[in-house]
Amino acid sequence: MKIGPEDNRASLRRGWGVPLGVAAGVAAVSVAAVAVFSGVGDAKPLLADPAGNPTSATASPSPSTARGSTSAGTGSSPSSTRTTSTPDAFTITSGTTTPIDAGTVAKILASCLGSDASQYQAVVAARAPVTSQDGDGVVIAVNSAHQYVQCESKGDKGNSQDSPPTFINNRLWGTGHTVEYFDSVREPAGKGRYLMLGAGHYASNIARITISYGDNPKQYPAVMAGGAFVYAAALSTKNTSPHYAGPSPYVHAYDASGKEIYNQEKDPQFADK
Repeated sequence: MKIGPEDNRASLRRGWGVPLGVAAGVAAVSVAAVAVFSGVGDAKPLLADPAGNPTSATASPSPSTARGSTSAGTGSSPSSTRTTSTPDAFTITSGTTTPIDAGTVAKILASCLGSDASQYQAVVAARAPVTSQDGDGVVIAVNSAHQYVQCESKGDKGNSQDSPPTFINNRLWGTGHTVEYFDSVREPAGKGRYLMLGAGHYASNIARITISYGDNPKQYPAVMAGGAFVYAAALSTKNTSPHYAGPSPYVHAYDASGKEIYNQEKDPQFADK
């Protein structure tokens, strides 16, 4: 993965994208599952509070947002943390997301999905802690056919890496899978600064999802609702090379007891990628 003047939207598909062979033939997630996953049957947007944890303007936090034990890692609240002092050392300066209001969400989906926008209802809408040239947040939405889309936001505009944007509908989990992935990006946000952003699906037995970066063990909470999760973080580094690869994000999933039941670093589908 390289970032240069010719490509300022380096995709993290190496660590996040699901091979089409994995996606083929899998079952779709039912909209009824929204109630199972989040406790919000009408799939209204779940927005992040200043601590990076989800809240709703119309409902209290749902079961899917239950906080697990502190076994998730050294501190679950967003704060700066640094790796070693190597040339590629980095700091996650914030993992905090903030709400995107319903009116803005509607505009983001309209510009991202065009005439299909009226078919989708947002389940997660979060603004990132830093703004890149092309993005400042993400909206995940679902339609009545139980299909999901991901739209990256910039202000009240939306766009998708996928063509058409609904291509993401084909990336749903297979039998026995705990987590599956949508799109993720690392985008320059100024000299030595980057926006890290991604999303995916989680199974009903997952109560909490966190993200770690590179070889640093600190984990940051993802926003979860309606069977989908998103994360966003601001990264800083002294490495100003246009070919700076940056750390890979890793998903960790926990059950209601606080036990880690999934670690992306140990997922065979990402071996040697």
